[in-house]
Amino acid sequence: MMYLVTNLNPGDYVGFTFFIGSMAMLAATVFFFLEMRNVEGKWRTSLLVSGLITFIAAVHYYYMRDVWATTLTSPTEYRYIDWILTVPLMCVEFYLILKAFGAKISLLWKMIVYSLIMLVFGYLGEAVFKEQSVLMGVLSTIGYVGILYEVWFGSAKKLAQSSNNPVLQKAFRALAWFVFVGWAIYPLGYMAGTEGGWLTSTFLNGNMDIIYNIGDAVNKIGFGLVIYSLAVSSGTGSAKIAA
Repeated sequence: MMYLVTNLNPGDYVGFTFFIGSMAMLAATVFFFLEMRNVEGKWRTSLLVSGLITFIAAVHYYYMRDVWATTLTSPTEYRYIDWILTVPLMCVEFYLILKAFGAKISLLWKMIVYSLIMLVFGYLGEAVFKEQSVLMGVLSTIGYVGILYEVWFGSAKKLAQSSNNPVLQKAFRALAWFVFVGWAIYPLGYMAGTEGGWLTSTFLNGNMDIIYNIGDAVNKIGFGLVIYSLAVSSGTGSAKIAA
């Protein structure tokens, strides 16, 4: 069902972030796709993936903003449909960077499985088993910790360290920090919006969608900008090495 937005109420900061998010994701998509012709090698594929991430998010934000403006309820289903597509694509970014240095397809699938654990249990805690949101949150965190381990201590980290390419190492460090700091925004939103969440008694209570929207902008657009800046700064020579 398509919702028709007639007005964004004054003081509706949640709706404001939905509208800003939808336009920011669309603008980022256009930017990444157009800039693909200005980079070389694997960076081009990475920019394509970045553009797909923001494109998928832009489409979903178009619907999420209208659901919110029409019903003033959190568009949980649309949000998790978006995440189930975009978060695994972020894992693909790591794989593309490390592929030329020996990364196996098993690393990609391992990170995708971790991301699905994180998302499936998060959805169950928010939409299905609300009375067990704390348990679902703990199970969801297992997936997040698994990704953190691979990026900071596991095989992905070892591959990055074994490379003598400073461009690769810089890219990997930047994306690793996004996972550590940027992705940590989402558990805050979960705890602020679910029943029995640890942050429901704080000023963050009821601000789940604002937190999620900020997290999406930081991570999805930020991921792509890191890839783009490194692709441009690497020059033709480094881009060919990465290929």
